[in-house]
Amino acid sequence: MQVRPINAQTWLGAFNINQAIEVTAGQRVLYVSGQTSNDANGAPMHPGDLAAQFKLAWKNLVEVLAAADMKPGNIVRLNLYTTDVEGFMAKANELVPMFANAGCKPVSTLLGVTRLFEPSIMIEIEATAVA
Repeated sequence: MQVRPINAQTWLGAFNINQAIEVTAGQRVLYVSGQTSNDANGAPMHPGDLAAQFKLAWKNLVEVLAAADMKPGNIVRLNLYTTDVEGFMAKANELVPMFANAGCKPVSTLLGVTRLFEPSIMIEIEATAVA
């Protein structure tokens, strides 16, 4: 698989994301449902703590990737849905390194939403990975 980042502008680099990614010779595509701050039984965790919720949602996403024999570096799209955009941006310096240090430099969209499936959930991470 060949991955070519395309960045007509460079400001997104501060968030460790690309404007576009071209993938050629990919053989497998994994579409991952939104991962949230839920334990193995589905119980919501860390109410009111966006950073802790992000960390658990990211851990859950990495587990899904591993189950498909992929790694965070295989992620080409990472969409973040949050009920608190300002809170996420305030914690970006803490949260972005989690995926950056794992080799993930995707295209990404941050979306503010009114609520997610469970009222205490503040963030949901959706991904597309290619191998």
